[in-house]
Amino acid sequence: MEAVRPNVGYGTANRDIISVLHRAPVAYLVAIACALVLMSFGGYAWYQQLTWGMGKAGTNNATFWGTYIVTFVFWIGIGHAGTLISAILFLVRSRWRTGVYRASEAMTVFAVMTAGLFPVLHLGRAWQVYYFFPYPNQRELWVNFKSPLMWDVFAISTYFTVSVVFFYIGMLPDMAVVRDHSRGLLRKFYDVLCFGWRGTDRQWRHFMAAYGFFAALAAPLVLSVHSVVSWDFAMANTAGWHSTIFPPYFVAGAIFSGCAMVITLLMPMTMLFGWKEYVNTWHFENLAKMCLLTSGILTYAYGMEHFIAWYSQNPHEQEIFMWRIFGDYDWAFLLMVFCNCVAPLVWYFPKARTHWPTLFIVSLIINVGMWMERFNIVVSSTAHSFDPAMWRYYWPSGTEWGVLAGSVGWFCFWFLLFARVMPSIAISEVKEMVAPPVKGSLGAK
Repeated sequence: MEAVRPNVGYGTANRDIISVLHRAPVAYLVAIACALVLMSFGGYAWYQQLTWGMGKAGTNNATFWGTYIVTFVFWIGIGHAGTLISAILFLVRSRWRTGVYRASEAMTVFAVMTAGLFPVLHLGRAWQVYYFFPYPNQRELWVNFKSPLMWDVFAISTYFTVSVVFFYIGMLPDMAVVRDHSRGLLRKFYDVLCFGWRGTDRQWRHFMAAYGFFAALAAPLVLSVHSVVSWDFAMANTAGWHSTIFPPYFVAGAIFSGCAMVITLLMPMTMLFGWKEYVNTWHFENLAKMCLLTSGILTYAYGMEHFIAWYSQNPHEQEIFMWRIFGDYDWAFLLMVFCNCVAPLVWYFPKARTHWPTLFIVSLIINVGMWMERFNIVVSSTAHSFDPAMWRYYWPSGTEWGVLAGSVGWFCFWFLLFARVMPSIAISEVKEMVAPPVKGSLGAK
């Protein structure tokens, strides 16, 4: 599809995009109430775990890494599409990013915030989390810098810091628009947030230089961060994990799940807030094409994993991959393949890529499939490792399901709160696509 120019004026674009900041629809209030209920449920489940110990979770002697680490990797992956869409597509001057990149950047920040909870949730004694941090403590302990888990701390904290700064800088002109449409204390609040932005030529030149710099800085992080996360597995000698294919495999999966999540989040928001002039089929079709590309890479990676196990003639590797297909977790493998390899194929048909219900349903299926992929990797290898005496069947307990639901509520709560207080669409960049006002008019349609 060709670029779709919004058929509005400058003033109309301002009012349409920030209208939700002044008056929230009833459906929005229902959605944030549901998010709060899920958060409360997750908090109660974690309270039960803290009270009664890790026995409330379903982890056992073989499977120490349960759904907490599965969900940790899942949320880190979700956060990758924001940087991809906002930074890399900005550097290549792709215009379809305009309507979706602000929400995807917010999704990145809140997904990393959600992922950061799980190392704490996975602890039996969560109040001792300060031992994670690299500083000399009273027990004269020091973190093991040879551990990939420690590499995670530095990679993810760097990614989060750069993403937040990049996200905030991009919002400065739009926060000034909100300030100009506000009164009283609210106006002063947004004036502080936008650092007194006035839109002068000098400010725009510095803004574009800073934005381009942070885009170039953030772009390599898309590849580096999830590569480091993959080393949590690849650096171990566990059968099914020790593979050099993991870094590109994890990066492709992260972009795949992140683009699907952008569709899942933005499509209801677009319909709820009436933003079809600014986020439309053109944007969602391009996101679907990104998912098609990365789905093909994932399908190749799945096949190569099994081929390498067969070609290596290593009986341990061959056993684990055969067990994934025909063993106790065959349902997880088949569901993963269906959701990530088969279901996205419907998007090869242009009508399916432009049909909103189909786009939304397939994006939900992909989100489920990417969680199942991490479940398949984490659980199947640890539950069926080298020693047959240690083989166990793992199934998440109610506590773990509750914490998973709570993480969804936590993520949705912050995302919905963001949509209520900040512009979810980049107003300044939308105006670049709007036809300039006729001489003598006020620019409003």
